[in-house]
Amino acid sequence: MKKIIECVPNYSEGRDKTVIDAIVAAIETVEGVKVLDVDPGEATNRTVVTFVGEPEPVCEAAFRGAVKAQELIDMRRHHGAHPRSGATDVLPLIPVAGITLEECAQLARKLAQRLWKELGIPCYCYEAAAFKPERRNLAVCREGEYEALQEKMASTDRKPDFGDAWNETVAKAGATNVGARNFLVAVNFNLNTTSTRRAMAVAFDVREKGRKAREGGSLTGKLLKDADGKQIWTPGTLKGTKAIGWYIDEYGIAQVSMNITDIDATPLHVAFEEVSRAAAARGLRVTGAEIVGLVPKKVLVEAGRFYLERQQRSLGISEEEIIKIAVKSMSLDDLKPFKPQEKVIEYLIADKKQGLAQLTLEGFTRETASESAAPGGGSVSAAMGAFGAALATMVANLSAHKRGWDHRWKEFSDVAEEGQQLVDELLHLIDEDTAAFNRIMDCFSLPKNTEEEKAARAKAIEEATLYAAQVPLQTMETALKALPLALQMARSGNPASASDAGVAALAAVAGIRGARLNVRINIAGLTDKTPALPLLARADAIVAEALALETQVLTEVDAHIDA
Repeated sequence: MKKIIECVPNYSEGRDKTVIDAIVAAIETVEGVKVLDVDPGEATNRTVVTFVGEPEPVCEAAFRGAVKAQELIDMRRHHGAHPRSGATDVLPLIPVAGITLEECAQLARKLAQRLWKELGIPCYCYEAAAFKPERRNLAVCREGEYEALQEKMASTDRKPDFGDAWNETVAKAGATNVGARNFLVAVNFNLNTTSTRRAMAVAFDVREKGRKAREGGSLTGKLLKDADGKQIWTPGTLKGTKAIGWYIDEYGIAQVSMNITDIDATPLHVAFEEVSRAAAARGLRVTGAEIVGLVPKKVLVEAGRFYLERQQRSLGISEEEIIKIAVKSMSLDDLKPFKPQEKVIEYLIADKKQGLAQLTLEGFTRETASESAAPGGGSVSAAMGAFGAALATMVANLSAHKRGWDHRWKEFSDVAEEGQQLVDELLHLIDEDTAAFNRIMDCFSLPKNTEEEKAARAKAIEEATLYAAQVPLQTMETALKALPLALQMARSGNPASASDAGVAALAAVAGIRGARLNVRINIAGLTDKTPALPLLARADAIVAEALALETQVLTEVDAHIDA
């Protein structure tokens, strides 16, 4: 899985568009980074920029944004309504996919160190990146704001984690707070009431902070305080959440507005279920939910899987269908259409270039039939393998849904999930095989004017050709895994779909045998065949195993058809 992180820097300029545009332009100079949002605030004199990408490009973009902010913003002349301590005030890194919070914390600390070493900007590390427990709280790091920074830098206990010398550079740029935190999901739960008070009561029931404790647990009793005179709070039921109740004129309803600050402790669907429970206890009903801003894909996938399991339905369906279940189960389209392509971070930053696997069936077939050498037999073999895995998955899903077999839904769901994974891998290999062929062609275009260039060209061709043999072998390995699934479905799946299990086996074996031809022809093009001999031996073994499994599948299928 590709690692994706989000960065949401806040810059101390919200009024001068030329400065804001220059900072954003600096961020966008980094290849692989996509700016999703730029939100300037005149009263706060502060701009929030949101961008995403893989970790290394995002950290580089964050650095370049800080360089430009240091150049263009002078904190000695800055005034605004929002607390701030530097030109680049906060710089949080947020895990989105394939990366942990701790990994983001390590990246944040390295980024803070670089800002000090290369730019002379002192840095405090906060939240998950904090070196000191008390500095997990951003307010502690930013205490006294810019105006207190010179005094803090001279203090042993309050000086930044990186940087200890007040000078003209620091006076102009201030200090930056670099952190790592979990992704924050902003969501509003729609209630069938216009009462802000009742919405607020539900919010107090569920938010982590809860409500002020009163005598007798009543809403009007005397406030309870501890021995030190501090207010006692009764915590709510959802960890890592903040919530209030409000009335929205636009919709004519009250909502529980919630920030989920820890989506691992409280996933979105858990929050939806708990708010629904708390609302029902007060005679209210949650009619739907409204996601504000963007969400990581996993938030919706986890929700969709949760509701599928609750319905005892197969989880082995496409990602698109799983997300659709999440949207419908939580009525995310209650107030307005919910478009995953516009709300899910991974979809927004996905490469829009259409590969072979994204073509229509007719388009792929026509492209194969054209005079171009690619896609060729390797890509078609991967496609046949994908069809085999898809048919085995289909039989599993039909079996999970068969009347009278509800008690077996998990058995078939497990098969379908495995099959769906194989489909995804084989669809990827359709394009990977063509990419491997194109890589060889690119190597033939390398210069060959000198002996050194000729040697480098020959080496590149040899390496690309060996890789072109490895890709179809990977296709064989993956398609082979579809055959045990086809056999299981032929034996114990829906008898009405026995022929589909048979075709699954035939397609998978066709893909395997076709891919073996591509392994062989690419090995034949190698000058030194020694490194490729194990590939050929493995390819022969896979074919033998596949043919044996195919025979078993067809025997089972024949027994069903002839019964």
